[in-house]
Amino acid sequence: MFGSYLQLGFEHILDSTGYDHILFVVALTSLYLVRDWKKVLILVTAFTIGHSLTLALASLNLIRVNSDVVEILIPITIMLTCVFNIISWKTDRVSIRWQYILALGFGLIHGLGFSTYFKAILGKEESIVWPLLAFNSGVELGQLIIVSMVLLISWIFVDLLKLHRRQWVFSISVIVLLWSSWLLYLLLNK
Repeated sequence: MFGSYLQLGFEHILDSTGYDHILFVVALTSLYLVRDWKKVLILVTAFTIGHSLTLALASLNLIRVNSDVVEILIPITIMLTCVFNIISWKTDRVSIRWQYILALGFGLIHGLGFSTYFKAILGKEESIVWPLLAFNSGVELGQLIIVSMVLLISWIFVDLLKLHRRQWVFSISVIVLLWSSWLLYLLLNK
């Protein structure tokens, strides 16, 4: 049982058809380099904590959400993360504390996006503790793969090819911003 929920969380993050989480983690990570791995680990864990909290609350029927609103909020969180990145680097001020707060807060929204499905697969489980722990461990593992890839690519471009770090952050943030804007457009026009 633990393994199947772990796999579900892992696949949830790395699912190419639900690439909103991938985009979010890429945007969140793009500010950092390999040497910042501890900060990034804390950052993605803050996201997972937020994700876990709303998933648990929704699974226990302590909160109810309008899934259509949440689906619209998810690309907005990605867009806001990209804007934060661009503004932070334009002013040469990156506040890690704000990054943690945003990751936690946006994790709350992203967790709501999956809560209906998660609640359905729980079925008649007596306790949500182990399924939730397993699922979110899978989420964290999937995020670490994305983070590793982003940090590796940033190392290649910034450290090896000597692309200015500001150009790296701006380029990745603009690409993800445009992609998430398109995702929002599609959601608003379906």
